[in-house]
Amino acid sequence: MSAVKPEVHERAVLQVADLAGRRTHENAWKHFAGAQTPEEFCGSWLVIQCQVIGGVSDGVVVLQKPGTKAFAPVAFFPENSPRDRTRLAEIGERALKEGRGVVQPTEKSDDPEASGPRYQMAYPIRLDGEVRGVVGVDIDWRAESQLQEAMRQLQWGSGWLEVLLRRHADPKEAARLQLKLALDLVSRLLEHPGLKEGAAAFTTELASRLGCDRVVLGILKSRRVKVCAVSHSAQFDRKANLLRAVEGAMEEAIDQAEAVVFPPERENRAVVVHAHEALLRESEGGSAATFPLVSGDQIVGALTLERAPGYRFDVPSLDICEAVVAIAGPIIELKRQNEEGLPVHAAKSAEGLWKKLVGPGHAGLKLGVIAFAVVAAFMALATGDFRVSANSTVEGVVQRAVTAPFNGYVKEAPYRAGDTVKAGQIIGKFEDRDLVLERLKLSSQRDQYLKQYREAMASHDRAQAEMVGAQVAQSEAQLALVEEQLTRSEMTAPFDGFIVSGDLSQSLGSPVERGQVLFEIAPLDGFRIALQVDERDIAHVALGQSGELTVSSIPGERFGFKVTKTTPVNTAKEGRNFFRVEAQLEGSGDRLRPGMEGIGKIYVDERHLFWIWTHSLTDWLRLWLWSWMP
Repeated sequence: MSAVKPEVHERAVLQVADLAGRRTHENAWKHFAGAQTPEEFCGSWLVIQCQVIGGVSDGVVVLQKPGTKAFAPVAFFPENSPRDRTRLAEIGERALKEGRGVVQPTEKSDDPEASGPRYQMAYPIRLDGEVRGVVGVDIDWRAESQLQEAMRQLQWGSGWLEVLLRRHADPKEAARLQLKLALDLVSRLLEHPGLKEGAAAFTTELASRLGCDRVVLGILKSRRVKVCAVSHSAQFDRKANLLRAVEGAMEEAIDQAEAVVFPPERENRAVVVHAHEALLRESEGGSAATFPLVSGDQIVGALTLERAPGYRFDVPSLDICEAVVAIAGPIIELKRQNEEGLPVHAAKSAEGLWKKLVGPGHAGLKLGVIAFAVVAAFMALATGDFRVSANSTVEGVVQRAVTAPFNGYVKEAPYRAGDTVKAGQIIGKFEDRDLVLERLKLSSQRDQYLKQYREAMASHDRAQAEMVGAQVAQSEAQLALVEEQLTRSEMTAPFDGFIVSGDLSQSLGSPVERGQVLFEIAPLDGFRIALQVDERDIAHVALGQSGELTVSSIPGERFGFKVTKTTPVNTAKEGRNFFRVEAQLEGSGDRLRPGMEGIGKIYVDERHLFWIWTHSLTDWLRLWLWSWMP
């Protein structure tokens, strides 16, 4: 047996190994193309990925279980090989938690001939922005550039697993996830009260979730788009060439009233994309998409998204963007309107009202405006009686006070306030026992003095007679005083009238002092009206003006009067000033009683109804403006 050279032997071994690798690679693609279950699909895909990356000693694919939040492995490499995959599980959990690719070196390599440690590498699998799985591999040592190439290959290859998840996903579940993602993104708008802060957070979150390099939000003002927020930027220069290009792309989409994507992802959409081409040339990006923001039936702004070179917008991403802008449009417009000033709100309200009036529909509003115009014209042209209203009180023309004639005690009081009395009628009595005894004492003393006087005259004692005569005169004077007091112990009505005040029925036996007012009596045939006129209306009141009175106790009857006196002294009541105006009652007032209160209206003259109903407000405005004028 002839010897074989070592070089020839090594070349033959490499050829055999390469042939076996190609056959394994071809078989993996055949299984991948004909996979019927997710396990077969993921298993063949993992074999292909490990062959492309090279140097893979272990691999695993973990996917989320349908209908749950739990994750479970569905494929291993090598298949059916019991190994310790603790490190792969740890790095896979880390990639799931962080939502990004992770590379981690081992502490010590098992191969003594290796130039460095082995690496565990994991990359998450996303579907509509949600992490739905992870791919982990254990590879041998390699340079930094080759390690980045392996991660990039794993990232690109994970797109096949996304296709698998989308193929087996429940349509309702996919729609729910899409709506949830859209609401999560829009919720960043509502976290901040201001439009600028909310828009910045919204664009930044949208760029992170959809893998965009830049997301720009623009607001339509006066038919021009102004940049409102840029992702990952708290401040920006609106005059920068790049933002001007973004504004041009937004205006291009708004003019066409539909979304513009370049390069186009969907076919059969005839849209102009010149501004988007210019934007990509300026930013050196890979793709751009602009979506108009609609609130109601009006376009209020636009949202532009840009991705890096090599990355285009796929259909699922565009669907998410359409859902986001559909929800975000009304919210952005509402925030913008809330930040507008009062003049802008007033102008818009007036414009909206005018459109409703001259446009179709809104019959109720139009009828209401016509009715208001008719009423306003009637008020401006029609005239009516201008009268000054005031709180009024009925008083007697003459009001007599009955007072206590001396210090004494009340004996009888058959009448009280509210009773009608006749002239000379007894309305009260005082206790007179002390006066009767005093009269008897003084009468006896006078008789004694008279007896002494006669004796002195009989004895011709002139001096004694004069002295006793003086005592007799003094006794008679005192007796006359007592008689007068006894006469006044009965209180009588001075005239026919009405007791306005006074009630001694609850004070029988009580002491009273001389001069104390016990009753007030007013005549029944003479009344006057006291009106409390507000100081804002007193200028319209003059002597001789007529009016009408309605009292609370007789609201259905009116009593005429004429103004007889205005007093220059005012009184404060309830924070306002009032002037007293007196009026003479005209006609019969048999049903009136002093003390009745009601409302009196003084007729001034005839004026326009509009002035009558608005003059108080007009006067107040004049006074307020005068107080603020320099």
